[in-house]
Amino acid sequence: MENRSEMGNRRQQNLFVIASPDEIDKIRRAETSSQAGAIAGAKAAAVAAVASAIPTVAAVRVFPWAKANLNYTAQALIISAASIAAFFITADKTILQGARRNTEAQLKKAQQDSK
Repeated sequence: MENRSEMGNRRQQNLFVIASPDEIDKIRRAETSSQAGAIAGAKAAAVAAVASAIPTVAAVRVFPWAKANLNYTAQALIISAASIAAFFITADKTILQGARRNTEAQLKKAQQDSK
């Protein structure tokens, strides 16, 4: 009984899968579009972080209540929180937009191929 289970394990270890050329192309396209989406998301997010930090700095330095009640650490935390939120929201939206665009293009291509 033990010999049979050992032979079964050996057979499973020796199995391998060869991907078709079409599958390899799909994997490459997916990796390329993911990288392009991440780069576009990072660029847009960096701009959004700076764009959100400037008015936030002005707000915590100019408003009388903020000047009177928030020390520099609190002001820095508010500014960084606004920048970080803008960064991640924009990155997420940009990456999802790219993914949606790629999915729509693949769907149109599949529909054209089926006609």
